Amino acid sequence: MLPRPHPGVLFQVVSEGAILLHTEQEVYFGLNGVGVEVWQMLPPAYTELAAVLEELSRRYPDVPRAELQSDVTELLDTLAQEGLVLPAGAA
Repeated sequence: MLPRPHPGVLFQVVSEGAILLHTEQEVYFGLNGVGVEVWQMLPPAYTELAAVLEELSRRYPDVPRAELQSDVTELLDTLAQEGLVLPAGAA
């Protein structure tokens, strides 16, 4: 299961990607273009990491799947550490 965006996080697309702002914790975080795609694939769009990786593999066929998985996992871990996403199943 994928984490879901924290309800206190604002998402704003900018020319280089997007900005996330956690209004309660005052955390500011920038995403590049691929990071934006991953953010937009979080629940409710997708619920499983495998489905996200499959879609990214389709969009970026020249990138090895292991690299995609590593990059997406690293991003999700960082988002969790910053409090920008909630664990799967969290209320």
